[in-house]
Amino acid sequence: MIDKALAALRDGKFILLYDFDDREGETDFAIRSDAVTPKDILRMRKDGGGLICTAVHPVAAQRLGLPFASDALRAMAVAERDGDIPYDRKNHSSFSLWVNHRNTFTGVTDRDRALTVNAIAEQVKHALNGGKVSFHETFRTPGHMALLRAADGLLDVRKGQTELSIAMAQMAKITPAVTICEMLDDESGYALTKADAKLYARKHGLVFVEGPEVMKRWEAEKAARK
Repeated sequence: MIDKALAALRDGKFILLYDFDDREGETDFAIRSDAVTPKDILRMRKDGGGLICTAVHPVAAQRLGLPFASDALRAMAVAERDGDIPYDRKNHSSFSLWVNHRNTFTGVTDRDRALTVNAIAEQVKHALNGGKVSFHETFRTPGHMALLRAADGLLDVRKGQTELSIAMAQMAKITPAVTICEMLDDESGYALTKADAKLYARKHGLVFVEGPEVMKRWEAEKAARK
């Protein structure tokens, strides 16, 4: 299934990405950010319902000057403390800035968010290719697109949806900026169950892939590079 998931990412299609039974236990929509359209934003907010975020590669985040929100807010009493995250007590949150593209109006519409997401991917690509970056000239903050900064070392350090999606982008050899959104359950008020997420995937012809599958391929490719 991992090969089909990587192919779908390359083709700019959605995949459904589940993390781990012993972590969040949630399924996210995931799609390469440079392929996102307003209709994709619509689908995530209607069929997903969670927070629409864009994960970026840690090297790109560093070159673009994107901090971890927890570090930026360290001096405030509201900042997250070590061990605050119940599903990941060893690491801090991957949240960075919330941004809007400077050419947006409110920033929250489907068209505005798609524009912002596409531009984020472009900045990530430039940053990783050694090109000129102009993040703070291109975006304003606060905004409506949450940026997630993957941990240095990716899945060797942290195994969240952020790192899973960026590791997959790297293995798929696409720009490592991936837009994700949790799938929620309208009836229970909780996350959509794995079983129901799989049913959605079958109904809509999407690839469903789990964290352990991604980890297995990641470890195999890492071993092959040695």
